[in-house]
Amino acid sequence: MKPTLLLLLLSMPVVASAIADTGGNAANAPASGSGPAVSATISHSTARTPYAAPAEHFTGKARVTPLFSPNAPARASAAYVTFTPGARTDWHTHPLGQTLVVTEGSGLVQFWEGPVQRIERGDVVTIPPGQKHWHGASATAGMTHLAIQEQLDGKSVDWLEKVTETQYRATPAAEGRAAPAAQASRAQQLMGDFAPKLAELTDSTLYADIWERPGLSKRDRSLATVSALIALNRPDQLRSHLVLAIQNGMTREELAEAITHLAFYAGWPSAVSAVAAAKEVLPAR
Repeated sequence: MKPTLLLLLLSMPVVASAIADTGGNAANAPASGSGPAVSATISHSTARTPYAAPAEHFTGKARVTPLFSPNAPARASAAYVTFTPGARTDWHTHPLGQTLVVTEGSGLVQFWEGPVQRIERGDVVTIPPGQKHWHGASATAGMTHLAIQEQLDGKSVDWLEKVTETQYRATPAAEGRAAPAAQASRAQQLMGDFAPKLAELTDSTLYADIWERPGLSKRDRSLATVSALIALNRPDQLRSHLVLAIQNGMTREELAEAITHLAFYAGWPSAVSAVAAAKEVLPAR
């Protein structure tokens, strides 16, 4: 008998035993060293409820959208925090540090005995364990950031005193140099000099609240807003929202298709006005 055939015959009882031990399917055998199977989960955005940030730890209006909590042995938690203009946290520390990722708008951060620093969309702030600091929106623009931190003995933050107006109003610095003042929002530019309260409500309620709600994506909100403005034949407001729609993920082709579709519901003149507005503000291909 050939040696290869002899080895195959000798190994058959071992293979049969392995199949029997796994319910007749060797593929079901757990990998060496692996623990019990754990089911993966998906947390849908509609299942998470935003809540107002507690006034005892924040100044101004801010909203927290929780993402996930620690699930032992993991210790990390995360949330989106949206600050209206002028809103900020109190001074605080984190036992294991924190990471902030600015996702919308512009804001401020300050470490104890350091300068106020400006942070913009896309910036990542790494805060060491025990570092006293605060963060929030600038005085003229809202900000949303993703906050990620870990728990130590069940605690992820230690809250301290309020940030004073003097501390908050200190001139922001960038790399040790005074930074230029924050650019006024579009609402501030359009009506801040004549109707400052309306501009403030536009920034703090419409954009920092309604546009940040998780029920619709910003792309879908742009489509709804653009469609309404076309139907109402409001080209002055439509221009800025067409630009915003592009920023929120819509394409020129999709906007053109929406205008064409709405011509049969909102009327031909409204659609023609929308095309003229789009040609003014959207770059040519």
